[in-house]
Amino acid sequence: MTGQQVRRGLLIILSSPSGAGKSTLARRLMAWDPALTFSVSATTRPPREGEIEGREYYFLNRSGFEGMVARGEMLEHAEVFGNLYGSPAAPVERAIAQGRDVLFDVDWQGGQQIRESALGKHTLSLFILPPSIAELERRLVERGQDSAEIIARRMQKSRDEISHWQEYDYVLVNDDLDETEDRLKTIIAAERLRRKQQPGLVETVRHLDAEFEDRT
Repeated sequence: MTGQQVRRGLLIILSSPSGAGKSTLARRLMAWDPALTFSVSATTRPPREGEIEGREYYFLNRSGFEGMVARGEMLEHAEVFGNLYGSPAAPVERAIAQGRDVLFDVDWQGGQQIRESALGKHTLSLFILPPSIAELERRLVERGQDSAEIIARRMQKSRDEISHWQEYDYVLVNDDLDETEDRLKTIIAAERLRRKQQPGLVETVRHLDAEFEDRT
């Protein structure tokens, strides 16, 4: 017996201003590692075309959402453009206990709450910057999801989002999607090997010490 045990799961926080590429990168990470669990958020906003309950979001009314917050059932939550968003805690806690990583596509407020939670010591936080503000606006326009008014509001909010970049463990400029994806994979692979994520190491070292004792 070598003391090897399931490692602890990571809470991988991926944040960026809208349009910088975090949702696309999140999808690519999920395709790269099917064992990676995506934290499906709850929201009070109505579903967009093609969105499915329980896949993109859990769609709740405001009273149902606020009830979960009051009962302590949200790991993090925030109000954005008049709608509530949050991460249900129960599925995250189960995944971490089983040694599975959970990926969060959240803003800086959500990331801050997760880092300050009881599970905060197991977080890996990553912030994605756009190569320029002009490129950020172009991406928002080209994806065709929002009205001109919403795009303008998102652009205003992006300055506040970017101002929190120093709160993150890693910050990447997404000037090339493939290269940014590769850098994210490298970071995650390394962070999974940190000592604090491998509880089985304690027993492994004890076993090695016992072997030394047997040799004397």
